Amino acid sequence: MNLPNEWQSVLENELQQPYMQSLQQFLTVQQQQGKIILPPENCWFNALQSTALKDIKVVILGQDPYPTMGHAHGLCFSVLPEVNPLPKSLLNINKELLTDIQVDNRHTGFLQPWAQQGVLLLNAVLTVEAGQANAHQNKGWERFTDAIIQAVNTQRKHCVFILWGAYAQKKGKIIDRNRHLVIESPHPSPLSAYRGFFGSRPFSQTNAYLMTHSKAPIDWQLPR
Repeated sequence: MNLPNEWQSVLENELQQPYMQSLQQFLTVQQQQGKIILPPENCWFNALQSTALKDIKVVILGQDPYPTMGHAHGLCFSVLPEVNPLPKSLLNINKELLTDIQVDNRHTGFLQPWAQQGVLLLNAVLTVEAGQANAHQNKGWERFTDAIIQAVNTQRKHCVFILWGAYAQKKGKIIDRNRHLVIESPHPSPLSAYRGFFGSRPFSQTNAYLMTHSKAPIDWQLPR
């Protein structure tokens, strides 16, 4: 599996583990059977390719990629620029941005500029079968992404972990809350957003914490 050099050295031990070899074999068989894996293979590690460990200031945890063709490109919650209408969770994230810090991103769901500022947009599971949500759960990705979270937890200081929903919150139990800020709320999906996601103000909280620790705030505004 082709990782950027910095991440390759950090995760080298994980890559040698039997579970990763089993995962790679599973994905190869899926491809041989003609199943469409999303995102495209060159985007499986887009989160790591876009945000170096030394640059991480914020981690947003998602569950697995969008199973709709043409949506996923390896960053959690993000879709490719041409996608319209946006997924409902992303629409709700944009609503909260507007309420929280008066940033209007309703024109796009392409979050790559966040990643380039040090926001690790990490899904717990990095692939999915087209049209089959959660199809690649419990194949090994979760353990691999736990190792990524642990690397950020131990090798960085004063990061913000944004955990939306019970799944992300359970995955975030390993985070040292004396070393980092953890922001938790319900998931932005239409099923739960009104139970406390709206009004949770994660974006202003994040920037306030970063500035308190002498880090540049994230510019959440996406280009038109």
